[in-house]
Amino acid sequence: MPQDAWSPKRERQYEHIKGSLKERGTGEEKAEEIAARTVNKERARSGEAKEASRTSIVDISSERRGGLRSHTGAKGRTYDQLRNEAREKRIPGRSKMSKAELERAVNRKG
Repeated sequence: MPQDAWSPKRERQYEHIKGSLKERGTGEEKAEEIAARTVNKERARSGEAKEASRTSIVDISSERRGGLRSHTGAKGRTYDQLRNEAREKRIPGRSKMSKAELERAVNRKG
C-alpha cells in the first residue's frame, strides 16, 4: 500500500509498523490500514502532506503515544489529553481532578 507521495523513509516506516502489527496477531488488512494511517499522520506532522487535520498537528506523536501506552492495555486518553480537553470545555475544578474524574467530567460535557 505504499503510495507514490511517500519517501523511501516513509515506506520503510510503513513496512516496519505493518510487520510489527502482524507479529502481534493483527490481520493483514487491519495492519496495512493502521500502518498507512500512522505514516500519513507523521507526514502531516512534519509538513510533508498537502493537508493536515488539526489532531494530526496538535495531538502527541504516534511514537510518543505508543510509548506512553505500551504494556498498559487500552486505557484511552492520557491524563494530559483529558486535562487539555477539560480546559477547552471550561470545566471548573479540573486541576484537582483525577484521571477518572476528568474522564467522567469531559464525557458529561459532550
